[in-house]
Amino acid sequence: MNVDKELLKGSIPLMVLKLFTNGDMYGYQIIKKLELLSHGVFSFKEGTLYPILHSLEKSSYVVSYWQESEIGRKRKYYRITQQGQMYFNQKLNEWKCFTDSVNLIMEGGNEDGAN
Repeated sequence: MNVDKELLKGSIPLMVLKLFTNGDMYGYQIIKKLELLSHGVFSFKEGTLYPILHSLEKSSYVVSYWQESEIGRKRKYYRITQQGQMYFNQKLNEWKCFTDSVNLIMEGGNEDGAN
């Protein structure tokens, strides 16, 4: 299923930060994990992901470092910072409030609060 890019705009950074709460990751690994966890709904190209990573890094929500892989190739890993964790927690609370409210409307609740 293709998801409208406008719906994704503010969601991708939040999803990426969520992945970092489980440990450091490199770009391709992030792309594959998002695809796996979403059952293929979120299939991003590097050209979509890297500007988001650079923006998160510029905002000091993540830091990057180079590390050699098992096969000798260097990879750029990203790690969430303490500031990034606080930002993630704040945005996650906003996300939950937003999605709960949208779901109430979409599930057909009445104005008086009764379903």
